[in-house]
Amino acid sequence: MSKFFYNISSGNPKKLFPAIFWATFESVVRLIPAVIAFYGINELFESFRDHRMLDIQLFVVLGVSSLIWFVLQMYISKITYDKEYLAAYDVSAEGRTELANHLRKLSLGFLDRRDPGDLTTMMLGDYTQLESAISHMIPQAVSAGILLFLAFISLLVINWQLTLGIYALLPVVLLIVLISNRLMKKLGGRHIDAKVESASRLQEYLQGIKEIKAYSLGGEKFSRIEEAFDRLRIESIRLEGILGPVVMTTISILRVGLPVLIFIGGKLLIDGQIDESALLIFIVVASRIYDPFTTLMMNYTEMRYAIISADRIMDIRNQSEMSGNDELSEDFTISFKNVSFSYNNEQVLHNINMVIRPKTMTALVGPSGSGKSTIVKLISRFYDVQDGKIFIGSKNLVEVNPDNLYQHISMVFQDVYLFKDTILNNIRVGNQSASFEEVIEAAKNAQCHDFIMRLPDGYNTMVGEGGSTLSGGEKQRISIARALLKKTEIILLDEATAALDLENESAVQKAITNLVKDRTVIVIAHRLNTIVNADKIIVLNKGRILSSGTHSELYSECDLYKNLVNMQTESKNWKFSRNGN
Repeated sequence: MSKFFYNISSGNPKKLFPAIFWATFESVVRLIPAVIAFYGINELFESFRDHRMLDIQLFVVLGVSSLIWFVLQMYISKITYDKEYLAAYDVSAEGRTELANHLRKLSLGFLDRRDPGDLTTMMLGDYTQLESAISHMIPQAVSAGILLFLAFISLLVINWQLTLGIYALLPVVLLIVLISNRLMKKLGGRHIDAKVESASRLQEYLQGIKEIKAYSLGGEKFSRIEEAFDRLRIESIRLEGILGPVVMTTISILRVGLPVLIFIGGKLLIDGQIDESALLIFIVVASRIYDPFTTLMMNYTEMRYAIISADRIMDIRNQSEMSGNDELSEDFTISFKNVSFSYNNEQVLHNINMVIRPKTMTALVGPSGSGKSTIVKLISRFYDVQDGKIFIGSKNLVEVNPDNLYQHISMVFQDVYLFKDTILNNIRVGNQSASFEEVIEAAKNAQCHDFIMRLPDGYNTMVGEGGSTLSGGEKQRISIARALLKKTEIILLDEATAALDLENESAVQKAITNLVKDRTVIVIAHRLNTIVNADKIIVLNKGRILSSGTHSELYSECDLYKNLVNMQTESKNWKFSRNGN
C-alpha cells in the first residue's frame, strides 16, 4: 500500500494526506442527514405507535441542525475541493520538473533506448492521468474505504446479522475487482503503448514534413500515422468495451446488499429480535455508505489506468543517475587507458590508449563509423565507459560529479539546437549570469554580432524552435558564442564548418580560432584542411587507433590518412556533368 501511495503521488505521498483527511471528513459529515432523517422518522413511528402528538420541538431542532449541516457541508466541501486540486497540481507540476531534472542526469545510452514519443506521453499524458486520479479518485477511494470500515465496526456493535447483510456481497465485488486487475493491467498497457506509438508517429510526421512532401508520401501513401491512430482507436474501444461491463456488474452486485438487508431485517423484526428503530438505522446507513463505493467503482477504470501511468513514471524515476562526487583539479590532461565501448552489444571502440595534453589541439580523423564521435561522447560523459578508464588529470571520469564536469567542458557540434527564446538568452545558455556586455563581446568574437544587430529586435529577437528562423551558419556562430561565454578549459568540437557554404565557413573559422585559444581542444575533423596545424592528429579505423602524429608525419607514414587527404583534394575539383566526364 505504501508503494501505491508513493507511485501515485510521483514520490511525494505527503502531498496526498491533507486531501485524504478532508475527503474522509467530508464523507463522515455527509452521514449527518441520515442521522437527522433517522431521528425524524423514528419520532413518527413512536408517536404513531404510542398514539401521541409529534414532538414539534424535536423537529425544530432537526430543522436547525439541517441548516447548520448545510453550511458546514458547503464549507468542508470547499476545503476538500481546494486540498484535492492543490495536491493534484502540486504533484503534477513538481513531478514533471523532477522527472525532467532526473532525465538530464541519466546517461545518453538510456535515453537512446527510449522512444521520444514515450517520454513525451509520460510528461504530458501520464501526469494528466495522475492529476485526474488525485483530484477525483484517490482521496475519495481512501475515504470510502475508511467510511466502510468505521460503519462496519459501528453497526457490528448494534446487530451483527444486519451488518453482515449490508456487507454480504462486498467480498464478491472485491474478488471481481481483484480478478479484473490483471486484465486491466494488460489492456491499459496496450492502450498506453498505442498512445506512445501515436505520439511518436505524429512527431515523426511533423519533423519529416519536408521529406514527406519531397517524396510524395502525403495523404494515403503515408500510412504509418494512420495505422497508429487506428490502433489507438481500437485499443480505446477495447479498454472501455471490456472493462465497462465489469464495473457495472460490481455496482449492481453491491446494490443488491440493500434488498438483502431488508429481507434479513424483516425476518428479524417478525421474530422480535430487533425493533423498528434498529432496522431503520441500518436502512438509512446502507443507503448512504454505498454511495462513495459506487463512485469509486465508476472511476475504477480510470484509477487503474492512473496506477499504470504512475508505475511507468516511477520506473524512469528509479533509474540510477550518473554517479560521481569528485571535482576536477587544475590538471586537464585527458587520458584513455584500455578503453572499449559497445552500442547494443556491438563493439565500436577497441582498447583505446591515448593522452591529450592541456592547451593543445587534438584532431580525430577517420572513415565514418571509426569511433570519432563515440570518443567525444565518452569524454563528455554522455556515456560511461564499459571497459577501461578515462582520466582528466588524476580523476577517474566515472567518479567525477557530472555537473562539475560540465562546468569545465564546452561542446560545439554540427547539429546546433537553439531554444525558442531570444538570441540573448540562447547565448546566455553558456553562462546565465553573464552581463549584456559580456554577451556582446562573446558574440563579436564568434562573428555573429553584426548579423544579430541587423535583426528586427537585435539581441531580443525571438528564435524559432530549434533555431528554425536562422541559417545553419548563423546557428553555428551563436553556439560558438555560447562556448566563448562559458569560458571552459576543454572544448569538444565536431567540425562546425562541414555543412556550411564558403561565406559562412570563413566566418565560423574565425570564430573557432577565437574559441580555441589557450584551451584543450578535441576536434572531430571532416575537412582535413582545417586541422593541418593541429598539435596531434589521431587516425581511427574500425574503432582502433591506427596512427597518430602531425599532419606532415601522417601524410608520409599513414596510408589511410594520406588517402583521406587525397580524396578530399580530388573532391574539390569535382563538378556536375551531363555526359559523366
